[in-house]
Amino acid sequence: MNERRGLIVAVSGPSGVGKGTVLAKVEELLEQANPGSIGHSISVTTRAPRGSEQDGVEYYFRTTEEFEQMIREGKIVEYDKYVDNYYGTPSEPLERMLDKGQDILFDITIEGSLALENKFGDDSVTIFILPPSFEELEARLRGRGTETDDKVKARLAAAKNEVKRAGEFEYIVTNDDIDRAARDILAIITAEKLKASKNIYTAKELE
Repeated sequence: MNERRGLIVAVSGPSGVGKGTVLAKVEELLEQANPGSIGHSISVTTRAPRGSEQDGVEYYFRTTEEFEQMIREGKIVEYDKYVDNYYGTPSEPLERMLDKGQDILFDITIEGSLALENKFGDDSVTIFILPPSFEELEARLRGRGTETDDKVKARLAAAKNEVKRAGEFEYIVTNDDIDRAARDILAIITAEKLKASKNIYTAKELE
C-alpha cells in the first residue's frame, strides 16, 4: 500500500482571533486519535542561545552567514528579521516529517502561510481564521489586559487589512466557539487527506 504523506496545516488570522488556542485543541484531538502523528517545526535563528537552550531543541542556532547561505540555497521556506536577528522556517526537517506521515500545524503570518503553500503545494493547506465580529475581536484584545488603547486600535486596524486577504486562503473558519472551530479544522484536514489526487495510487492497486 502507498504510504500517506503528512500535511502542513498553515493557519493565519488577526491578532486576538484565537489561532493558538484553536490549534492547541486540534493538536490535542489529533494526538488522541493517532499518537505521534504531529510533527513540530523548529525555527532557525541567528541569535545566540539563552540559558539552557540547545541547538535542535528550542531553535537551530546558525550564524548570519550560514542563515543567508540557507536562503540562497532555498533551504528556508519563510523568514523575518527582528532586532537584527533572522528567524526562519527550514524546509528539510519539514520534508522529513511529511515523509514519516506526520502533520505539522503552523500558527503563522499571512505571508508565511502563502510561502508554505508555494513551497509544499498539495502537501499543505492554508486556513484563515475569522473573528465572529470586529466588536468581539476588540473585546478579546481588551480582555487580555496587556494592551494600551493605542495598541488595541492599531491591532484592530491591522486586523481589518488582514481580513481583506482571507480570500487568498483555501479555507476560512470563524472562531465563535473554540471546540467548533477545532472540529472544522479537523474536518478540513480529513478532507484534504481523502482527495483523489492523494489516494489514486491506492485505488489503482485495487484494479
